[in-house]
Amino acid sequence: MIDIRPVANIVGKVVVTLGAAMTLPMLVDWWHGDAHWMSFLESSFLTMLAGGLVALSTRQSDKSLAIQQVFLLTAMLWLVVPVAGALPFMLGEPQASFTDAYFEAMSGMTTTGTTVFPDLDSLPKGTNLWRAFLNWAGGLGIIVVAMIFLPVMKVGGMQFFRSEGFDTLGKILPRAFDIAREMTGVYIAMTACSMVVYILLGMKGFDALVFALSTCSTGGFSNYNSSFGPYIGAPEYAAAFFMIMASIPFIRMVQLIRGSAEPLWRDIQVRAYLRWTFYAVAVIVLYRLLWLEAKNPLDVIRETTFNVVSAFSGTGLSTTDVTQWGHFPFVILLVVGLIGGCTGSTSCSVKVFRYLVLFQAVKAQLRRMQSPHRVFPLLYDGRPLDEDVIDSVMSFFTLFILSFGLLIIGLALTGLHPRTALTAAWTAIANVGTVWGPEMTDNGGVTNFPTASKWLMIFGMYLGRLELISVLVLFLPRFWRN
Repeated sequence: MIDIRPVANIVGKVVVTLGAAMTLPMLVDWWHGDAHWMSFLESSFLTMLAGGLVALSTRQSDKSLAIQQVFLLTAMLWLVVPVAGALPFMLGEPQASFTDAYFEAMSGMTTTGTTVFPDLDSLPKGTNLWRAFLNWAGGLGIIVVAMIFLPVMKVGGMQFFRSEGFDTLGKILPRAFDIAREMTGVYIAMTACSMVVYILLGMKGFDALVFALSTCSTGGFSNYNSSFGPYIGAPEYAAAFFMIMASIPFIRMVQLIRGSAEPLWRDIQVRAYLRWTFYAVAVIVLYRLLWLEAKNPLDVIRETTFNVVSAFSGTGLSTTDVTQWGHFPFVILLVVGLIGGCTGSTSCSVKVFRYLVLFQAVKAQLRRMQSPHRVFPLLYDGRPLDEDVIDSVMSFFTLFILSFGLLIIGLALTGLHPRTALTAAWTAIANVGTVWGPEMTDNGGVTNFPTASKWLMIFGMYLGRLELISVLVLFLPRFWRN
């Protein structure tokens, strides 16, 4: 049997840290004279107590983790931490049920950004700050998991990046802890920088903090029912810039800070992501200008850029109803949401890397059909792709499409409109954040969804954020054998 004590110990410490972080929104409510701060105090105490007891009862000298324990740790973190994150939503405003509170916390931690609360404008500032903080914490967590855990776990071809996390930086960052620390520093600096830029562009201080947390995490939680709507204009370009930066591998930014810019400019994944984003924006802008009753061209470019980048990065913030653009732009938005950003970033969905590998595999297969006796090695950025990487990527695509399809069927069976079921499955499994359909509330929330639909989306968000295989492997009996 697997020794779960090291796993429980780490989970307990993370829960304690999350409980300590609840003092931030508590102080915000206290400063504004809102009695809601008591709810955060109570939640913080209960969370730190529970996490502390678990951590203390599972202390041991052996700090190493076996591969089975790594899988279990990754799955447990995103399963247990949202329970703690949901406490303030149940004990305080909006006094949500466990289902709604857990949905909101899971949406935050997985950086999905879909809300279950019907009126964000009326929530206490502390609650909205906590929602944004869950986005930010989830984004930080997935950066560390993507560059340290998933390559070791060989999930979805991520073993290709084992050298990226440990060898590329050479002797400067020889250990996983150092990598996590450096990427955390970049993440914090980017968040602080975005907040300052937002303030300089006219945002209120609190709004700038909330949107800095949600854009740099590509999470998408807003403190307004109209999402990013109150800040039309220059802030849209700034937000688009930071969403793009958050979708680029953080390892590259660490290297850039260390004085090596070449890996960033030469990264085939980064170039493809920027190129595809430009193509999507350009096509939709041309379509809106030529086939629709377009507004001012500059407004069309700004509006399209923000909303396309938001969908591509998986952030989910919006400034307009994109369904009014027509069917063709809407389909493009669905497609880019299923692509996502780069590996090792806060972005979500399938990731650019896997599509590049898929294209290489398809190209090689077509060449073999023309010349069956020739050997066509598969290369990625000049490096050969091992068979296990290709097999892992193909397995990931198969499981992703299968899970996506089953989730659509499951949501439709709960009574949702077909378009709602499609977009709800899309936003859950790809962690994008936006749902369209007749059941949606005015702020784009899923408040009116049946309980079964909410739990299916919770499972979809959880499955998509942890890249499917790292969760599904836990259901194999042989995984639990030594």
